[in-house]
Amino acid sequence: MNTGILILRLLVGLLVAGHGVQKISTHLGGRGLEGGTEEFRADGFRGGTLTALAAGGGQIGSGLLLAAGFLTPLAAIGAIGVMTVALTVKWHNGLWVQNDGYEYPLVLIGTSAALAATGPGAWSLDAALGLTPYPLWWAAIALVVGLGSGLLTRLVLHRPAPATPQAAAPGGR
Repeated sequence: MNTGILILRLLVGLLVAGHGVQKISTHLGGRGLEGGTEEFRADGFRGGTLTALAAGGGQIGSGLLLAAGFLTPLAAIGAIGVMTVALTVKWHNGLWVQNDGYEYPLVLIGTSAALAATGPGAWSLDAALGLTPYPLWWAAIALVVGLGSGLLTRLVLHRPAPATPQAAAPGGR
């Protein structure tokens, strides 16, 4: 079991962190901070550079914490939060990733919640420091606070789409 949890932690944690690196640098195929800023603006978010830095930093930090198995419930909250924002951006495209849907963020949210529920396993910094096992209620807190922070971020930082002019009424009115 510990081997499986370690593999899962490393995979998800490093993918989340790598996604953050792409937001703020040209490493791992990123377009740099300017590209990350443009991406958030194109998706309708305020804040520009600050938004890209916060999202990228949140992804890097929470991803590395998950990978290391350190402060796992807090790491899960961060990953769930940033991936919830990503899910809201892709929601209108439907579930499947081939249509630019929210499948990938949903998998990362679910996996982060599962890691909060199972704990980081014996081969983790949490275990080495005697912080485990975490009570199961931490998983519920991670899910609720993570989802809530992502939805709140969307609510506060997302600009409403511009209104489209209504088509002229039939009959030339």
